[in-house]
Amino acid sequence: MAVPKRRMSRANSRSRRAQWKAENPALQEVKAGGVSQRVPRRLVKAVQMGIIDLDRR
Repeated sequence: MAVPKRRMSRANSRSRRAQWKAENPALQEVKAGGVSQRVPRRLVKAVQMGIIDLDRR
């Protein structure tokens, strides 16, 4: 594991962290119960199996 030789200043570490941005998950269209919904890819199978009910959102 990489270990820094010296302590990074507060300004440097905060400006480095500020560059990272989270992206919205890519949505896929799923038909469940005759209704078409857009859900993240990781939830498609759960929606199709009926584990997740989209009507109660």
